[in-house]
Amino acid sequence: MSEAYDYMLKFLIIGGVGSGKSCLLRQFIEKKYKAETSHTIGVEFGSKIVDTGGKFVKLQIWDTAGQERFQAVTRSYYRGSVGALLVFDITNRNTFNALHNWLEQARSLTNPHIVILLVGNKKDLESERDVTTLEAEQFAHENELIYMETSAKSGENVEEAFLWCCKQIVNKIETGELDPEKSTSGIQYGHLAKRPNNSSAPRRLVDIDQSRSKSCVLCQP
Repeated sequence: MSEAYDYMLKFLIIGGVGSGKSCLLRQFIEKKYKAETSHTIGVEFGSKIVDTGGKFVKLQIWDTAGQERFQAVTRSYYRGSVGALLVFDITNRNTFNALHNWLEQARSLTNPHIVILLVGNKKDLESERDVTTLEAEQFAHENELIYMETSAKSGENVEEAFLWCCKQIVNKIETGELDPEKSTSGIQYGHLAKRPNNSSAPRRLVDIDQSRSKSCVLCQP
């Protein structure tokens, strides 16, 4: 039953180049940190099942490139996404200043009820901080977001960031704000889910082994 779950969610990691998105994905999926990584070209993918304390959720995570020239490709992956980490580097003010654009894209191209968590990454580099916690919290407050600081290197708060988003999404499903029956919801039922009595037969789930994470430029989500 290791691959059994209640829901499968389409999830994004977005933010400026160099903010550590791919390192966050690797730390979450594999519990590993690779100091020297090349910038993502197009998108990378990873998946993992997490226990939200009542429901098992399979995240299908698309890590998008931060470079402007790849955004025509990466925007196609936004469609139907139900959760996202909006990431910036606390040691790089440029990545913080670009948050408005990333947030606007996410909210205009994804599920209208998307759950977005603002993440200040590279918390392990506190001595090099260029963006204060107060500034980030103010941005989060103004944009109705929750803020969390992480370290992809040490793993601090990485699992917690993804798990927080999952719990919020599950809560929205249970309160009816999100409907897995809608093809654009970014949610699919798993074998453990208790489907409504009037639900049709389960849609086919396309799974990708959670142990893999690969680059993907031309494929469609």
